[in-house]
Amino acid sequence: MKVNETIITIDYDQIAKVAKTIRKVKIPIDDFSNPKYYPPKNDDPENVLRYFIFMVALDHRVSRPGKPYEGIVDGEFYHGADLLYRLGAKKYLEDPKWFSPEHMASIRLDEFRSWLTVNNPKRSEPPDIEVRVMLLRDLGYKLVKLYSSSVSLLIESAKGYLKGLHGGLIDRLKVFRAYEDPVEKKPYLFVKFITRRGLFNPIDKYNLELPIDNHLTRIALRLGIVRVNGLLKEKIINHIEVSWEEDVLLRIAVRKAYKKLAELAGIDPTILDDFLWMFGRKCCTREKPVCNTCTSSCKKYGWCNSSGCVLRNACLAGQGLLEKYFEHTYLNTWYY
Repeated sequence: MKVNETIITIDYDQIAKVAKTIRKVKIPIDDFSNPKYYPPKNDDPENVLRYFIFMVALDHRVSRPGKPYEGIVDGEFYHGADLLYRLGAKKYLEDPKWFSPEHMASIRLDEFRSWLTVNNPKRSEPPDIEVRVMLLRDLGYKLVKLYSSSVSLLIESAKGYLKGLHGGLIDRLKVFRAYEDPVEKKPYLFVKFITRRGLFNPIDKYNLELPIDNHLTRIALRLGIVRVNGLLKEKIINHIEVSWEEDVLLRIAVRKAYKKLAELAGIDPTILDDFLWMFGRKCCTREKPVCNTCTSSCKKYGWCNSSGCVLRNACLAGQGLLEKYFEHTYLNTWYY
């Protein structure tokens, strides 16, 4: 069968419909100070910045198909990013100097493995450990050489801007391998964390974007605010790995669609990201999206009821008008 050329489009009429619905959704705002996952309030700003810049550098695909990253820490079960940040915060509270650029510039593989591996109920460690160590070493080394080991100096050098001719924070982060993603997922995630913690207040808020990960991409396709056709659609439906170019083009379209959605809904892009990320983890999951039913994990946030999902009247996949896309496959990346 001949497959048409890949086509990705943004449906602005559908975005307007979703915006009307999403305005009514209650979105809890996280201040990212829960000591289970983050540095406590009122800690030394440089230490807090170091924690976030190094942890976000590692925040990509900690679970792989058939190999979930999960385990028990201090009697509680954690999965995926929750486990990553739980172990990060635990180490931070034991020794904030662990996150110094000097230490990260020379962190050993065995140190890294010991730090982020749990052995109960079974051994679980992040995938591509060698890559993650490379990212930490690169980030630590360049912070030492370019910013005298000071993340605060990096922030100050941006002069309050995200982007600009003089080099805003997003621009400056791209010198680090962990933050080189052309769709800028990790850079904008880092900005979200430190902005919410009151450590950065961008002047050019019009340059704020959502950090586009798998959850957000999947939801955009199901909502129908981004449409795919041709070869890319066939790959997504049949779980065939997409190319680097296809992945980037798709996520750029998704980012643009969500920027418009945030504008029409009157929601700060970082707050919209809070909702979409948790909604993707707890409600609009890969295997069993909550469309016409309700689960305890989704109901906890008030995002489903006896009639189903809060977005059901605006979601094309939920109405059976589009495929309930599982997720596009692109595994070998440290971008998201």
